Amino acid sequence: MERRQRGVSAGLLLLLYQISQVGLQNIPSVTLGVLVLNIFLFLNPLRPLTEVCLSVNEAVHRKNWQRLLLAPFHHADDWHLYYNMISMLWKGIMLERKLKSIWFAYIIAVFSVLIGVVYIVLELLLVIILDDPSYEMNCGVGFSGVLFALKVLNNHYNPGRVSSVFGLPISSKYACWVELVAIHLISPG
Repeated sequence: MERRQRGVSAGLLLLLYQISQVGLQNIPSVTLGVLVLNIFLFLNPLRPLTEVCLSVNEAVHRKNWQRLLLAPFHHADDWHLYYNMISMLWKGIMLERKLKSIWFAYIIAVFSVLIGVVYIVLELLLVIILDDPSYEMNCGVGFSGVLFALKVLNNHYNPGRVSSVFGLPISSKYACWVELVAIHLISPG
């Protein structure tokens, strides 16, 4: 995992600009709290990324379960933070208003841990199916898994919607997959 630069950078400045365009008063409290927490931990990480990233080796073999709590809220670089938090901003505004703040906070907390568990299980399955122990060493950070879970929830509460991805109208149930491919092409890894 590459070491990220610390401090104010282009992605962070663009994120702060986008938040200012929406207006703090228009961002529900839990969504704003998640944004602030992620930005704070980007600027002041609790530990280096190699000590918070989630892997089978660290979580299962070394029983370092705290990584389930730390990995989602740390980001590899400013663009990783930017893409995740812009997605959180949009999804959070939509869902928190619909579900109300307490329920939305509960969902964020559960998804943050549950996504890590799913990641570990999938990596273990890859080790078994492909007979390749290198998958135990894959180490991930970021909020992307939570965001995709929120996208599925948003699609459930708002069926039949059409999203605009790079100006193209796409059914919302497929938009998360287009978003995934777009993020991968824009910011690989």
